[in-house]
Amino acid sequence: MFKLEYRLELLIQEECKKLIRRYHQYHNYLHLEHKRNEERLIINSDKIIHKPDYWNIDSKFNPFYVKRKSKSIAKSIAKAIETRIYKPHPPFVRKIQKSDGGCREVSIYTIPDSVVSKLFYNRLLQKNKHRFSSFSYAYRNDRNVHFAIQDVSVSLKENSRAFISEFDFSDFFGSISHQYLHDQYDKNGFLIGEEDKYVINAFLETRERGIPQGTSISLFLANMVCWKLDRSFEKAGLKFARYADDTIVWSDSYSSICRSFELISDFSNEAGVKVNTKKSDGISLLIKGDMPAEIHSKSAFNFLGYSIAVDKVSIKPNSVNKIKKQISYLLYKNLIQPLKQTPVNARLLPKPHGDKALLIALAQIRRYMYGGLSTQDLIDFLNGGSGRIYFKGIMSFYPLIDDEKQLKELDGWLVSTVYRVIECRAKLVASKTLVTYSCFPRGIPKNRFAIRMRRKRIMGLTLLEIPSFTLVYKVIKRGVTEIGIEKVMHPRSLDYDYSS
Repeated sequence: MFKLEYRLELLIQEECKKLIRRYHQYHNYLHLEHKRNEERLIINSDKIIHKPDYWNIDSKFNPFYVKRKSKSIAKSIAKAIETRIYKPHPPFVRKIQKSDGGCREVSIYTIPDSVVSKLFYNRLLQKNKHRFSSFSYAYRNDRNVHFAIQDVSVSLKENSRAFISEFDFSDFFGSISHQYLHDQYDKNGFLIGEEDKYVINAFLETRERGIPQGTSISLFLANMVCWKLDRSFEKAGLKFARYADDTIVWSDSYSSICRSFELISDFSNEAGVKVNTKKSDGISLLIKGDMPAEIHSKSAFNFLGYSIAVDKVSIKPNSVNKIKKQISYLLYKNLIQPLKQTPVNARLLPKPHGDKALLIALAQIRRYMYGGLSTQDLIDFLNGGSGRIYFKGIMSFYPLIDDEKQLKELDGWLVSTVYRVIECRAKLVASKTLVTYSCFPRGIPKNRFAIRMRRKRIMGLTLLEIPSFTLVYKVIKRGVTEIGIEKVMHPRSLDYDYSS
């Protein structure tokens, strides 16, 4: 008991410190954004500091309270687990809208219960991760989403075409049969002790079916439930990659790929998880370009935020749109929005010596794409610099893309968008203030715009150079080769929503 109590106290302290640090970061960001808005806008809303709404439901959601009481809370929980009377507090259930119009329920447990879940998840994973398939990539400390993409793309590039099977489960986490899950405890070589079973059942007993999405222990259970499905693919000689309930199966043989749907149907019936026929594309032939095909074919498929073809890996269209939307917002809020207010804030209007708002907008876009690195940092690393750099920009969520054509198109879109926004800003300046926007870069021909922006020096620096997707791609590609995927991918890659 004392060992469990000590570990719980340390983990509770650690979790509280993480949540407190995150709250302080939010507070600091809110303050800085409010100050920026005061400079940008004449009319600025009051600074309102929000706290998570569930903090008021139970004090054990509040990290400041839990941190003070961590010792007594840990002692109480350890005793409850030992005497088999431990029951998690009812979670706060948040409904999150999905892109297809439905909603996903995420259970937020109190901090002590979250720590218990995480402790037993790590214990179960440590004992059993060798039992999971090598092609199961989710919720493990020896696999990740990018390993899945790499394995899929490398395998597909071995042939000019392949049969693929795409399917999607309806409410995977919320539909799993408890009887099926319990049956797995003593099957397939999993090492699950009596204390482990008790804690698992404690988190499940308030539900008739399904496992709570949003707590660590469910991550292990999801992989355990899918073990039989993974094994059936392997025995059938099918190639596959599974990340939680996102699965892609491929084969050179049409008869084999047809077998995959039989296996999926069998698993669906046994585990109680229905196949979502509306979102499942079924069987198709993956081909290169416009090659002729005898059945329904496609040149690429979407998987975990990527678009994968036989010969290339790209950012999927929805993700590209999200990137464009964010960059457009940064340009709008700095260059257009302040001019749409009356009266106009004169402090950020273009001056004869330059446009400060444009400088700010490009700096924010650069941070979004490069993650705090300068263009010179990227060039130095690309040219063989030995200095260690950390990748935190949006492109570090996609370290395995190799579609240079897509990135050049994004570069072209960015240059064109910046140019058009400056033209729009010039018209607004003239209509609102009767002042002519005559400073750099106004008046530069469109076909010379990117070059002139790159050559312009401010205090000896190329601060107006338009960031490049192609440049950061080349740097990340070298980083993957030199230091590996895990060192290059964004620190929060595993938390990123690749499905949207």
